[in-house]
Amino acid sequence: MTISTEDADSSNAGGFRGWLLAPEPQGWFHSSAQQLHQGWQKFSLHPLGLAGLIVIVLLIVVATSAPLLTGYDPIIQDMAGRLAPPSAEHWLGTDNFGRDVFSRVIYGARTTLYIIMLVTIIVAPLGLLIGTFSGYFGGIVDEILMRITDIFLSFPGLVLALGFAAALGPGITNAIIAISLTAWPPIARLARAETLSLRKADYIAAVRLQGATSLAIITRHILPMCIPSVIVRVTLNMAGIIITAAGLGFLGLGAQPPWPEWGSMAASGREFMLDSPWVIAAPGIAIALVSLAFNLVGDALRDVLDPRGAE
Repeated sequence: MTISTEDADSSNAGGFRGWLLAPEPQGWFHSSAQQLHQGWQKFSLHPLGLAGLIVIVLLIVVATSAPLLTGYDPIIQDMAGRLAPPSAEHWLGTDNFGRDVFSRVIYGARTTLYIIMLVTIIVAPLGLLIGTFSGYFGGIVDEILMRITDIFLSFPGLVLALGFAAALGPGITNAIIAISLTAWPPIARLARAETLSLRKADYIAAVRLQGATSLAIITRHILPMCIPSVIVRVTLNMAGIIITAAGLGFLGLGAQPPWPEWGSMAASGREFMLDSPWVIAAPGIAIALVSLAFNLVGDALRDVLDPRGAE
């Protein structure tokens, strides 16, 4: 293995950078840190991906520090100051109940992150497990699981989510369940395709000959190989999750008033779109910006974690 003079000097000099650039990793933690470092270097070559990451980090910072960024309560009404235009006192104006739009957009970011986090926790493991079990066992197991997946995929995601949300009733918890029920099939399809390409690999055959059970093969040797592609897919799905959540909120099936949520804010502002456009413009821009940011990060992660998809 050829080591450049710069890398050798850095390694000999010690320090954190030298530890990362060491030619031979010392243990799994060292190896993982070096892989993360190499992945970040590849990711940093995508300026649009970095821009999207900055937007997502800002979203997280804004959501977690919302009380520090605004002195207005997003729920308390002030009818005397309703539909006030943007000013030094109210940066994005006020809505039809006199509530500060800027504070409601900031607190609405918390709702969006809450939905994204819970939906991801549900759909990523569910889709990954269904896809890997279907692809590995094949036969009747594959037929049953994939036909169920096809049923979900045969309906547009937003329409199906609306149906589930209407059946379950309005509320943010039911909206999360409805979105999760429609978001797992693409992940299952992806995991199944990855598993089909892996189950006949030589190292899988060798492990099977050594007496490993099917469950051990799936959990130890197939699932870890599918995770990078699933991460990319989940990241790219974030935009769809945000838009679906906003759509449910717009129709009154998501987070319920008076709690701020971007979709419901856009719904309440559509009546004043011509006379007071800031009421609907602020949440609409937030939805578009965050959705675009997740798409940009997903495209960059696809090049880093799944180079085959970028070719």
